[in-house]
Amino acid sequence: MTPLSTQPDIDLMKQVNRQFVTGVTVVTAMDGDTPRGLAVNAFSSISLDPATVMVCVQRTSSTHDCLFRADHLAINILSTDQLDVVSTFAGKSDDKFKDLDWQSGPFGSPLIARSSAQMEVEIRERLQASTHTVFICRVVHAAVTENNPMVYSAGKFFDGGALAPLG
Repeated sequence: MTPLSTQPDIDLMKQVNRQFVTGVTVVTAMDGDTPRGLAVNAFSSISLDPATVMVCVQRTSSTHDCLFRADHLAINILSTDQLDVVSTFAGKSDDKFKDLDWQSGPFGSPLIARSSAQMEVEIRERLQASTHTVFICRVVHAAVTENNPMVYSAGKFFDGGALAPLG
């Protein structure tokens, strides 16, 4: 009898993950006087009471250490008119905030204009999970707009407000 594999192939896991529709966020924090951020799709609500969320960031990311040192960070849920923003924050530019419309939240984290929703959160726990850090955070500020959220599936971006209901 052939033993079962204990580790799926990376290409198969990419295909599996592409079947899951996710929101598109940009996670931001201040590094001294310099705003930093990166695109993150590993975001989830944990609890409504108290309002708690999590984000996962790869430890090799150039933004990871800034986030790890921070007390607060912002989660900007991108809208359908922010393809330029997701492209910028998915890249490796030294100044991702150049020409970007943003403002400081109540706790100093960068909130990106035109987002569908924004949260500023206090980091409560930092858990090491393989190649990533899972940040468990309490929401301390939140705002929502009328802008439809952007969603990501199978390597493409979609209008989250145009989803068709089932049944």
